[in-house]
Amino acid sequence: MEIIIRQEMPEDYQKTEDIVKKAFSNVEISDKTEHFLVNRIRTSNAFIPELSLVAVNQDKEIVGHVLLSKIEIVDGDQSVESLALAPVSVTPEYQQQGIGSQLIRAALDKAKEHGYQSVIVLGHPDYYPRFGFKQAMLWRIRAPFDVPNEVFMALEIVEGSLKKVQGVVKYSDAFEE
Repeated sequence: MEIIIRQEMPEDYQKTEDIVKKAFSNVEISDKTEHFLVNRIRTSNAFIPELSLVAVNQDKEIVGHVLLSKIEIVDGDQSVESLALAPVSVTPEYQQQGIGSQLIRAALDKAKEHGYQSVIVLGHPDYYPRFGFKQAMLWRIRAPFDVPNEVFMALEIVEGSLKKVQGVVKYSDAFEE
């Protein structure tokens, strides 16, 4: 199947939010509000338009979306900028076809092109390691909430970029609402 990955444009926003809502509608651990999160991130200072990507099928329909947004890893008065991968969404009828993986790889490549060095994700421990994610605790990076270590992961986009980083992830206010 031919899929094109491109930057999300403002005229895509409503369609993208519909896709996010559909993608999480049958996910057991979802609170079914991920589409609202995407909307809030877009209006926050954490939003990076170049790192909001959509997957488009051969009929020019958007069938998937991924979003990377700014976060910080804070240790006392020290702070390091990083990115959060959240969410990645593919419409149910297009799931299990590798589109989510294509979106994630494209987003990570774009992040590297834009000079970002690391990414944090809260996600399935059997899925994200295929992209190089490892438990964030390996770098003494912690979530700001109680979560099992195996689902809170980090990725060095630039090798060694987390070597001297530790602390608690501070998500943008968009994640708090």
